[in-house]
Amino acid sequence: MTGIDIVKIDRIEKLLERHREKALRRFLHEEEIVLAKSAESVAGLYAAKEAVAKALGHGISATCGFHDIKIHKDQNGAPYFTLKREIVERFQIKSCDLSITHDGGFAIAVVFIQSTHSFKREICH
Repeated sequence: MTGIDIVKIDRIEKLLERHREKALRRFLHEEEIVLAKSAESVAGLYAAKEAVAKALGHGISATCGFHDIKIHKDQNGAPYFTLKREIVERFQIKSCDLSITHDGGFAIAVVFIQSTHSFKREICH
């Protein structure tokens, strides 16, 4: 399963100017707020969470909310994510990968999730 999302960084800048901490707490865990050092990094975190939810085929919803996903950075600064146990079990997730990039005023995240869960999609001929 694959998910991708793009966020305009100036949209996040405006959000932060108006609602700083309150805005961050709506979609980030305390540990993630530490990673949110600039509007660029906040946009990347937001895009990553949206991409994860899209990869699961639901988008941000009751099935998978912002706080069900946690973004981390490894010792080299590479991003990765974890999910609540209920989501891992429900979707039978075996492995996952995340990439975030920033360029030209945008943050883009791509997620790959490997699962044994059957995601049937109708194909039109």
